[in-house]
Amino acid sequence: MLAHLRAPTFCRQHWTKKERILAAMRLSEYTEYDATGLASLVRAGEVTPVELTRLAREACDEVNPHINAVIEFYEDAETVAGADGGLFHGVPFLRKDISFAEAGRLLESGSRLYKGCRCDTDDYFIRRARAGGLRIIGRTTTPELGVSGLSESILNGITRNPWDLKLSAGGSSGGPGAAVAAGITPIASASDSGGSTRIPASWCGLVGMNPSRGRISGGPNRQDGAFGLSRKFVLCRTVRDMAAALDVFSGHYPGDPFIIIQPNRPYIEELSQATGILRVGVARTRWGTMDMEPEVLQAVESTATLLEKMGHVVTDVPPPFQQQDYITIGRGLSNASGLEASASAMGRSINADTLEPVNLMFYEHGRNLTVPEIHEAHETIRKIRQQVGEAFDGFDIILTPSMPTVARPHGDRYVTTNTAISVEEWRELDAAFCQYLGVFNVTGHPSVSLPLAQSASELPIGLQIVARFGDEATLIRIARDLEEARPWSQRRPGVWAGGR
Repeated sequence: MLAHLRAPTFCRQHWTKKERILAAMRLSEYTEYDATGLASLVRAGEVTPVELTRLAREACDEVNPHINAVIEFYEDAETVAGADGGLFHGVPFLRKDISFAEAGRLLESGSRLYKGCRCDTDDYFIRRARAGGLRIIGRTTTPELGVSGLSESILNGITRNPWDLKLSAGGSSGGPGAAVAAGITPIASASDSGGSTRIPASWCGLVGMNPSRGRISGGPNRQDGAFGLSRKFVLCRTVRDMAAALDVFSGHYPGDPFIIIQPNRPYIEELSQATGILRVGVARTRWGTMDMEPEVLQAVESTATLLEKMGHVVTDVPPPFQQQDYITIGRGLSNASGLEASASAMGRSINADTLEPVNLMFYEHGRNLTVPEIHEAHETIRKIRQQVGEAFDGFDIILTPSMPTVARPHGDRYVTTNTAISVEEWRELDAAFCQYLGVFNVTGHPSVSLPLAQSASELPIGLQIVARFGDEATLIRIARDLEEARPWSQRRPGVWAGGR
């Protein structure tokens, strides 16, 4: 194990049964381990999956009243199914309350429209989680329909950032982000259609990867989610957990739109492979209308310097696309018909009592889209893929900020869904806010936000590394190198289960 990942010793392997019972793992010990570390304790017989679930419940009871990240901790969590074995044997796992269907469980998507909705089938992702040894113990918050970059909704309230309760944990995977950052579980599910995994990773000090399009199936319910822009994965605290999670969740499901090339070896083996010399493109300028905060730019520059010291060849890159083109894509895509079908199936109406203002506005806008507008959106997707592909063809990785700012206050106008503004204004604000993120949902490139820096007020600053399509292996190797050079495992937010 890497030195900076070593947790305090917790070894009961040679103790008597009575000694083990009397010396149960403490919460302060549980939170020091990442998912890989906890699984190794289970395999060694030093702790049981039930003990870990009880500790997760204890952690939730302690910190969740402050952050509001978990909306349901299963009453039967201690008996949930999971494989005996797997890379994450016995590790507790939280499910984001949108896009992750678990048979018999609630999936309300942060919306009054879906309140009380239960799933009939397990998603492929859920099946893979269990096969990998994860125990799904509850649900986390999400903004309504996963639209906002802040995790706040009329249904479930505001999710707060463990680093500063006045600030947002981000969205739409802010519930998972806050829960992992505060120590409830070391890993949780996340999904990303325009930055929804990487925003919370950046603001909560976590590792958040958005894999290549097709790397992880959305089947059988959402096999090409958000017209191919959305992808599922996890939020976690270490690079080795990210690598192991890729091994657990990667794969295809019958009916997937295409099958991506599989890796040459397990991703966890990349942790021991040499990185080589990489050609690195660095974004030091804005890619939209929102300027980088000075501390964010400083983090980009210091990381670029670090990469040069590692021997990599670093070159500045200009913006590879126009913000207005990204806005055109969002304006021309709609799930209005899907919402109507869901509402009809539940015997409900779509109105101000079931949808928040921005989502109601999107619904009305989508109902009136014309064929030329839809065609323009899909043609612009093709255009951006080509432009970005050509611009970055000479690089192995790209370094950008994850977000142009540190965590923002609750209710921030850039991303809230509970304010009545025009479609055009919301899209412009969103495009500026996520200027370094959403473009790679369009192109399908894998990217990861790493907590490589902090502000003067000790707020996390995430840096994004983007690799060639299908090349998660390079991302793992360079992320490992950066984690070793600038370890973050000992940083703790103000709200942390078991104390600091």
